[in-house]
Amino acid sequence: MSTSELAASYAALILADDGVDITADKLQTLIKAAKIEDVEPIWTTLFAKALDGKDVKDLLLNVGSGGGAAPAAAAASGGAAGGDAPAEEKKEEKVEEEESDEELGLSLFD
Repeated sequence: MSTSELAASYAALILADDGVDITADKLQTLIKAAKIEDVEPIWTTLFAKALDGKDVKDLLLNVGSGGGAAPAAAAASGGAAGGDAPAEEKKEEKVEEEESDEELGLSLFD
């Protein structure tokens, strides 16, 4: 990350921690107060628009939760549970076929 991105990120976190709305002007004010000179206003505008209407604390708390993958994982486990029974039946059928070949004397090595 560049210095500009880090400065805007930290400024957004400070505002969110204080419960203040995140706007480009407030981000720019915090960055100037920290004496970081080379941050272009486009960064503060992008961060303000990206975080508009979002709860930053909630985003931080749910970083590793994988909310979007949970339904897919549940479907995969449900599919796996349903798929186990046919796989077992196929194995049993295969064993039965081998036994029936041997019983009939149709072995390749006799």
